[in-house]
Amino acid sequence: MRTFLAGIAFGVALVGLGAYLYFSTGVAPVATSDHPMPLEKRLANKALHARIERDMPKTVPIAANEQTFMAGAQLYRDNCAVCHGLPGMDQSAIAKGMFPKPPQLFHGKGVTDDEPGETYWKVENGIRLTGMPAFKPPFSDAQAWQVSLLLANADKISDAVKQELKPPPLPGALQPTAPQPKGH
Repeated sequence: MRTFLAGIAFGVALVGLGAYLYFSTGVAPVATSDHPMPLEKRLANKALHARIERDMPKTVPIAANEQTFMAGAQLYRDNCAVCHGLPGMDQSAIAKGMFPKPPQLFHGKGVTDDEPGETYWKVENGIRLTGMPAFKPPFSDAQAWQVSLLLANADKISDAVKQELKPPPLPGALQPTAPQPKGH
């Protein structure tokens, strides 16, 4: 029995040493262009979804209406679009360089199939080991709900809300001008 326990202890120590060497010698994938580690996605997603399911709010305290979507659009455009994109626009260079890649929330179904409370949890808390920061603070509770409801209803927003999502013109950028009359 003593030899058996010693063998188990040796095996555990050997696995620990192997893991230490894997990470300390620079073999582990840490660059954004590297492939994920074995089981990395599965374990991270399982933990994330279990935590969200446990802690996300089950009720929405504000109405999902045009006023909410407009306020959410302003917040989203100014704080989220650089990573998660805007309707009809390509992914930004910042988003292309991230690992894992941030979902483009206005391309495809985005998070429209998620419960608003799930998106709210992500906005408030961020997601560890990704580029997703926590927005509590600077967002108030109402602002986090505005963004979450906008995204939950992204496939149903009005043209006015889509217009609000357009980026403002860059300072010094050429603005379209009216055609000049021909002649003199």
